Amino acid sequence: MGWLLAGIRWGGPGRRGYGAPVAASEWERWHRGYDEPGSSLQRRLERVRARVALALDEQPVGPVAVLSMCAGQGRDLVPVLAAHPRRDDVRALLVELDPVNAAAAGAAVREAGLAGVTVRAGDASATAAYADIVPVGLALVCGVFGNIPDDDVRRTVRSLPTLLRPGATVVWTRHRLAPDLTPSIMDWFAGAGFDRVGYDTEAGYRYGVGVHRLVAGPRPFDPGITLFRFDGDGAEASR
Repeated sequence: MGWLLAGIRWGGPGRRGYGAPVAASEWERWHRGYDEPGSSLQRRLERVRARVALALDEQPVGPVAVLSMCAGQGRDLVPVLAAHPRRDDVRALLVELDPVNAAAAGAAVREAGLAGVTVRAGDASATAAYADIVPVGLALVCGVFGNIPDDDVRRTVRSLPTLLRPGATVVWTRHRLAPDLTPSIMDWFAGAGFDRVGYDTEAGYRYGVGVHRLVAGPRPFDPGITLFRFDGDGAEASR
């Protein structure tokens, strides 16, 4: 998947995109794991990008709406869009609360020339953040489920149909550390009207990447839902 990185640079430690140096946040430090060769986080990123590219391939002809919750530096989506033949069809919204990572994502979007992509420094747990992009055909919920309480994972899965169009795809991640919640997550997706498309993991690594497609009817958008709360500030975050 290295070709997906062509032409994309990421803000270095302690930098807000390409601007003046700022203090690195815990979440910015967490993202450095993406640059560790052979790390679980890097391997997960490769699988997420492959799944996102395939989901874009399968989108119907015409405009494609995409959202990314807790988008970080945009690494899951921006390089894929930059190289994808559907890039000009996509209108995407990346929501990230950490200002350092949001700035890095914005810089990557500008460098890739993705005019249809917006980075919003805001609270991804509030459905109101997505009011101007829903319903979407592709939602990325990556780096979220491993850092929120189990009940919030369940609430988020159950609420996703309010953000999606019929047949939409969700790409999500969750570590497999004990107790492994991924079987329950798959059950929750099934109960919310989704079919399982795929699940990726590797022996010796702790990541899991799931893909589900909405087969039930979507539900009306509610801008008043709080989906989850993050545990901590990134210092002890799960990858």
